[in-house]
Amino acid sequence: MGDMRGREIEVEATNMAHGGESVARLDGRVVFVADAIPGEKVIARVTDDAKPKFWRADTVRVVEASPHRRPHVWTEASVDRDPDDRPGGADYGHIDLAHQRALKAHVLADALRRMAKTEREVTVEALPGSADGTGWRTRERLHVAADGTVGPYAGRSHRVVPVASLPLAVAAVGELAPLDEPMPGVESVQVLAPSSTGVARMVIDRQKPTVISEVVGDREFRVDDTGFWQVHAAAPATLTAAVQDAIDPARFDPKAANLDLYGGVGLLAAAVGDRFGPGVRITTVESDARATEHASENLAEWIGAAAVTSRVDRFVKGLGEASALERGRLAAATVVLDPPRSGAGADVLEALAAVQPQQLVYVACDPVAFARDVAVLAGLGYELTGLRAFDLFPHTHHVEAVGSFFRS
Repeated sequence: MGDMRGREIEVEATNMAHGGESVARLDGRVVFVADAIPGEKVIARVTDDAKPKFWRADTVRVVEASPHRRPHVWTEASVDRDPDDRPGGADYGHIDLAHQRALKAHVLADALRRMAKTEREVTVEALPGSADGTGWRTRERLHVAADGTVGPYAGRSHRVVPVASLPLAVAAVGELAPLDEPMPGVESVQVLAPSSTGVARMVIDRQKPTVISEVVGDREFRVDDTGFWQVHAAAPATLTAAVQDAIDPARFDPKAANLDLYGGVGLLAAAVGDRFGPGVRITTVESDARATEHASENLAEWIGAAAVTSRVDRFVKGLGEASALERGRLAAATVVLDPPRSGAGADVLEALAAVQPQQLVYVACDPVAFARDVAVLAGLGYELTGLRAFDLFPHTHHVEAVGSFFRS
């Protein structure tokens, strides 16, 4: 068909793919279409025709709208604007919130069905916050163009686009963000509002980190302002409760060699400690040395808590060399793991399963990587016994899942 890039095509979206794009077909070829909703007929501009089996395209006009379509929560990302000038970061912002969650549930259930041969009814639970799903981001990273313009990147690009507001940000972050102040010579700006104060602050480029406090319930966590912390204001408390609920107390041994893998500053290790008491033994493992320094402080009240700086794959492979006594403690262990978007992967899960922990609680931010790991764990004798999903990122395609696995 020749070079199709830039050409406009009319297609009907029939499904939602992982990644926030709808699935359509044109002459037997799959077309992934941004800013469309399953059931809609749209005019879309082809942006990528390099692959013979599928193309990518951006919606430029809606011919037949879904009843779930709403005015975009971010005016600059509206379908009325040229796709090249739409900011990324709110790719579900044109969809009714309840339907967003239904689509995310479908994507997760479909991934489990296809990749793990597991049938699951999935409900994506809303978090506390505004009824319209805005005002939840406590951290916003903005970029700076060569001429000093500050803004987000356009969708699927590294081009800065100017915007007048940040509707997903908490009020303090939105008010401080320098959207109308050129900053020539700067590469990026992070604006964040620590929960301990609610007062927003800016971090310019690779500025030396400052230690801040984040509050979850009655507990404070020390964390670098440039370090990892959950972005949704209600996410830390939500995940704390979800992990606590996912652990089967009948299988939990406070004296076992319990583990918190990819543990960051110790949020989920503390969740385990708060659920099962001050005598809990748990080791949190994280590759970032600054984060493990903070984890040591954040977990200081548990005598049996420890924080180890290590890549998780190296750490779990070393478990096979443990003494007979320690292997017994590992076999009685509960393991919490919160891997990056790529998932834990077969190497980590195989090394972990080799020491036969009692139960695993897996916190997942990518449904496809999670489903792939569910399949791996099933082959290693660990059955998915419980699953919850949470809308930690309203108006985006992202969804968080918490799965429980027991050794069969």
